[in-house]
Amino acid sequence: MYTTAFLDLPPLLTAGGTLRLPGSKSISNRVLLLAGLSEGTTVVHDLLASDDTRVMLEALRVLGCDIQQNADTVHITGLAGKLSVLQADLFMGNAGTAIRPLTAALALLSATQGGVFTLSGIPRMHERPIGDLVDALRPLGCVVECLANEGYPPLRLAGGRLNLSRPIQVRGDVSSQFLTALLLSLPLVSQEQDLVIEVVGELISKPYIEITLNLLARFGIQVQRQGWERFVIPRGSRYQSPGHIHVEADASSASYFIAAGAIAGIEEPVRIEGVGSASIQGDIRFIEAAEAMGAQVSSGANWLEVRRGAWPLKAIDLDCNHIPDAAMTLAVMALYAEGTTRLRNIASWRVKETDRISAMAIELRKLGATVVEGEDFIEVTPPARGGWQHASIHTYDDHRMAMCFSLAAFNALAPTADTSKPVSVRIDDPRCVAKTFPDYFEALFQVAQTRPDWIPVITVDGPTASGKGTLASALATRLGYQFLDSGSLYRITGLLAVEQGIDLGDANALEQLARQLGEAISLRFDREHIWVDGRDVSEAVRREEIGQAASRLSAYPGVRQALLELQKAFRGLPGLVADGRDMGTVVFQDAALKVFLTASVAERAERRHRQLISKGVSVTLDEICSDLEARDLRDRSRAVAPLKPAQDAQLLDNSALTIEQSVDTVLGWWVAGWPHVIVRH
Repeated sequence: MYTTAFLDLPPLLTAGGTLRLPGSKSISNRVLLLAGLSEGTTVVHDLLASDDTRVMLEALRVLGCDIQQNADTVHITGLAGKLSVLQADLFMGNAGTAIRPLTAALALLSATQGGVFTLSGIPRMHERPIGDLVDALRPLGCVVECLANEGYPPLRLAGGRLNLSRPIQVRGDVSSQFLTALLLSLPLVSQEQDLVIEVVGELISKPYIEITLNLLARFGIQVQRQGWERFVIPRGSRYQSPGHIHVEADASSASYFIAAGAIAGIEEPVRIEGVGSASIQGDIRFIEAAEAMGAQVSSGANWLEVRRGAWPLKAIDLDCNHIPDAAMTLAVMALYAEGTTRLRNIASWRVKETDRISAMAIELRKLGATVVEGEDFIEVTPPARGGWQHASIHTYDDHRMAMCFSLAAFNALAPTADTSKPVSVRIDDPRCVAKTFPDYFEALFQVAQTRPDWIPVITVDGPTASGKGTLASALATRLGYQFLDSGSLYRITGLLAVEQGIDLGDANALEQLARQLGEAISLRFDREHIWVDGRDVSEAVRREEIGQAASRLSAYPGVRQALLELQKAFRGLPGLVADGRDMGTVVFQDAALKVFLTASVAERAERRHRQLISKGVSVTLDEICSDLEARDLRDRSRAVAPLKPAQDAQLLDNSALTIEQSVDTVLGWWVAGWPHVIVRH
């Protein structure tokens, strides 16, 4: 998962390949609550790992459920409808699918069994209305206090005395989650009589109620639905664990990859596994909207394949009440359509993680689109020809904003784009996707492709012990980019040469060994560790003798040529930070930003001395200074790629800087140069 402050997306050109999606948030949190209320142990398979499900799991633990988790499989021993904890403060983050049903369940249990519970969240949660649910619970005799603003969290649930003699009324025209909350919780108090729920106003998001009813049936609750206005929970209903239950992949998350296939599935389709035609989720009907816009979709029970059909995409006018979350994806697909797309009946967007109609309009306009917004609709007209603009997308701590707008990175394909001047898209706070799809961007980069020269590279060159590896690794972490320590390739070659007894003066044998790296010999880097054929060699390659071997063999042109293509192969989405001695001058001459890092010999010697002393190596400062001066001379005097700054490199002397100061300096250059450091024409 990307935890960076922002993520720069270069222009993307095609999409294709196979991916498996995480579990549905809507299903996951419903299943967790039902398992927590049931008697016995429920084994939940393929559970979504996200902020929202972590919130629900933690709440259930606090309330007394026994929870054992192993990866995406969770064993939950439920409460059998009886409170074992009578006081708790529950933090619900920004998880509407957790706070609303838990509010209803705990209000009813508190009124019948006693207990006091508070439910709160992040500031945005305290702006999301829950008044319609509160208004449905209070007439039943539940004591529900709004601790700050009436109709909004935080809430305090403090007992009461139930009266279930009359139908329970709830509004359905703001959010279907209020009705879902009552459906999931009322079986707790249905022992004496049938319970009737009456929906006031038109019920929106009906497919989400179908998910709720389907899952209730899996847990033994057979709700009688009379149209969409009246629901009857039979007397004596009791939660019964199904034993095992599987969470299907999230259909809302599938929408982004369906869109990617419709836009960029040119040479091969995007295949999505884990959800398909047998889905119980209403958002699977996003397929119909995508097909109306021109996508070619084939499907099986649990898979979809999507490729580009009509191009440009076709503008649509659609009532989106049945796919409120997935409909956001259509608004970005509209950038690739001919004409104006109108999405209607989406008033629920305004009470989600943010006011999504307003947020969508603001961010689409940044890209150059013409947008008209109303109380319950949005109209999107693509940018005029050549009118696409670089955009830094504010995500409002809303996972769907981040995922939707990543699709704007395919802008070079847009019918109205100037193909010679594609634009860059910056996604602010990419971590917000953790709410439902923590590895979303990794999945996107798994299926998306672009021209190698469009993938941005930052090079950090410099002499031995200048700190270039530490700086480059920290930059890669801060930007979410791939990392290449080119020196480690020479060190790995040196290590293997020493281990295999190869003469360091045998240029031909060393060249042959170098050509095996990445082919016969597998390599893997994960920031702090280096793996060679499954063996962690991180410490071994840092031995002083290996460093000296690497310096010697790096002077051989044949070895350098053998490793050149291997280094270039590390250039991958969304970008690369590469450190070495000739990254900017030889390997990545088109790098977006080139840094030449140096420090005085005395300072570098002090750093190396501290490093060696910490490892128990006894050596004097004079010896280290002499060695560094000899290495510097050797590196500067190489016949091939001598050590020197690239002509367009930024020079950074870090003799008096901390690593944090050095990183901040380079990031400052990067931010100041965006977007032109990403897309160079």
